[in-house]
Amino acid sequence: MSDPHNGSVPGRIMAAEMAEQPAVLQRILDEGAPKIREIAAGIAARSPRFVLLTARGTSDNAALYAKYLVEILLGKPAGLTSMSTITAYGAQPDLTDVLVITVSQSGGSPDLVASTKAAREAGAITLAVTNNPDSPLAEVSEFHIDVLAGPEKALPATKTYTAELLALYLLVEGLRGGDGSAAKELPGLAAGVLARQAEVRALAERYRFAQRLVITSRGYGYPTAREAALKLMETTYIPATPFSGADLLHGPLAMVDNVSPVIAIVPDGKGGEALQPVLDRLRGRGADLVVIGQRAQVEAASAGFALPAGVPEEVQPILEILPLQQLAHEVTIARGQDPDAPRALAKVTETH
Repeated sequence: MSDPHNGSVPGRIMAAEMAEQPAVLQRILDEGAPKIREIAAGIAARSPRFVLLTARGTSDNAALYAKYLVEILLGKPAGLTSMSTITAYGAQPDLTDVLVITVSQSGGSPDLVASTKAAREAGAITLAVTNNPDSPLAEVSEFHIDVLAGPEKALPATKTYTAELLALYLLVEGLRGGDGSAAKELPGLAAGVLARQAEVRALAERYRFAQRLVITSRGYGYPTAREAALKLMETTYIPATPFSGADLLHGPLAMVDNVSPVIAIVPDGKGGEALQPVLDRLRGRGADLVVIGQRAQVEAASAGFALPAGVPEEVQPILEILPLQQLAHEVTIARGQDPDAPRALAKVTETH
């Protein structure tokens, strides 16, 4: 039997890691959730005033998802930090009683470590969310959550991203005293979505020769749009621009015409409702519109991929990204490239 992690076939490693995601999600629910609840209880007892999230790249999109969770489910203000204010400019903010969550797959980037260390010295409650419990970031943080994704060898992050999303959801649920029940069906649902790869392969034919892509969503779906754009750019090299639907209407809509491919992530819930005027305008401009999400919106679009109905909106991003990861993989292979090893990328990016 061939080794599924054998990189001799282009894209084989990324494909194997995408396929691991249902098992990773189940591992977090079974093994990680008790520890996450314990950490959340310890943090909640200290009543943080607000939350700051620190991350780069794919993990930055997971952090943006956590920002939505914190603001909607906890009712606390949350922000994304600019690390250079500390690492380059030497700013010394007062972070007393602030929860600083740093999200990183490797936990090894010097600016993440330095800014987290500085935040702790400035009075913050520091929590690292990583796939490496022995990392420098975990060492300098007061608390650490291991996302339990296992080694990730492909350069594009897939299983670590969805693992971060689930860990962050369980953390926020723990902070508000919830039971995280919205996530219990995710492993099985994820397996069902990933099994529909033939549908994604058919979609990939639309983008094989694309010169650019626009990706849009609102609410909980917006981090998915950003992550999908990142995956497509780093693997296919097609310029893919993510927009909040609200921002798209404020000017960039002018660049969309009847030959411009647009991917819309349409959540089943308030985010999808807020996106409706954007979808109407896109159809009015004759855009080549592909929808990921609500079945009714998929049926009204040029093409798309319907996601399971009845899933609570706050955990839908864990499913939304799966066909888009597969799309990046399939388009890259169709263009004669290897998604396992995009040019000019390193697995651990060390920024300062």
